[in-house]
Amino acid sequence: MYQTDLNQAKSFLFNLFRQNATPAAQDWLSQKLTLLDTAFSEKDFYLAFSAVPRFTGKTPLQLTAASIAEADQLRTGFSPAAWTVDQLARTLLLLALPYEEKERFLKIINQLYNTADMGELVALYASLPLLPYPEAFKARAAEGIRTNIGSVFEAIALHNPYPADYLEEGAWNQLVLKTIFTGKPLFKIYGLDKRSNPALARMLSDYAHERWAAGRTVTPELWRPVGPFIEERLLQDIKRLFAEPAGLQHEAAALACYQSNSTEAKNLLNDHPQLKQSIENNEITWELIGTKNLAVS
Repeated sequence: MYQTDLNQAKSFLFNLFRQNATPAAQDWLSQKLTLLDTAFSEKDFYLAFSAVPRFTGKTPLQLTAASIAEADQLRTGFSPAAWTVDQLARTLLLLALPYEEKERFLKIINQLYNTADMGELVALYASLPLLPYPEAFKARAAEGIRTNIGSVFEAIALHNPYPADYLEEGAWNQLVLKTIFTGKPLFKIYGLDKRSNPALARMLSDYAHERWAAGRTVTPELWRPVGPFIEERLLQDIKRLFAEPAGLQHEAAALACYQSNSTEAKNLLNDHPQLKQSIENNEITWELIGTKNLAVS
């Protein structure tokens, strides 16, 4: 449904690799890619995939604004901004797999998932939007949501368009809730607004009530998927936010009301004209709220 052009992906990622990897690492990867292209062997592939960090290191990528924009053009929502050099090399190896035989291709990928260490899992989950036969990995993506390894969860949940494009509603809702539960920024989830739904809004309200009952705070980002589905019970939650000291919670409450079709929510927003004006001036957005909240967390 959302197949990325493999040749464009390979070209873009290899250019990034040349910009970020040492000459020795470039030589090593080029040799492995040539070998896989001319005389593919599953054994050689598995050995290379496992050995990557020893030859490339794990340095974070340095991306230009142009590279970030090119990544989004390659696949809307895709961003390797948080990737490392070894992750990039492993993704290039994945894209070098012969994929004409679907069953063989999927067998190799599934074998990797079954035996992968943490770094390998990060590369596998982050590469999902680029791989052939993307619809075949829905179960793997849902599995990644259940992980207790923070870096692996981030690889599937943040800056990754695959979940929004392919996950069933239940799995998607769990991804959003877990992102909040683990204290990660919601604004880095691609497709959050288009995949918001009434069931998720109720789940988030329930979670907020649990936090409040325990005397804990609630991230202002929680209300982003709630706004479009405000009804009486959720409206009471928004009123509670306005009762708190002025700050990000007020901004979140106002923005949720602004996104709502509820007459009561619109009237509530009209009681805070300065916030409404700031929203209309684009001075209050969910991205700004998330960024500010991340800075004070």
